[in-house]
Amino acid sequence: MTLNKETVSGKFDQVAGKVKEKIGEATGNQNLANAGVADQIKGAAKETWGKVKDTANAANENVRAQADVKSESFSQRAEEKAHDLREKITTAAHNAKERIDEKLDHIKHDQQAERENTRRS
Repeated sequence: MTLNKETVSGKFDQVAGKVKEKIGEATGNQNLANAGVADQIKGAAKETWGKVKDTANAANENVRAQADVKSESFSQRAEEKAHDLREKITTAAHNAKERIDEKLDHIKHDQQAERENTRRS
């Protein structure tokens, strides 16, 4: 499997984001540090998207190679397997998104509770 444009770009964004985060922390610039974290998240998403595309392309190539060699019934089974693989990929992506959303909601809730406690003090 080769690295595609999104995978490479995602890795770069993660490294650049980490550098930006550290510079922001070192200089006391919270906005810069937060922007660095956002860049890291964006980079991770891009890298993951690139890997999804690579996996789908590899599966497609495999299915085509198998379909060319076998009979029409095998071709039908290969299409069904490709469909099943696409379903697994989309389900995994959806599940990952849901887990991230839940964690972000939890962080937001904790931050809100912390702000309320600070106001009461």
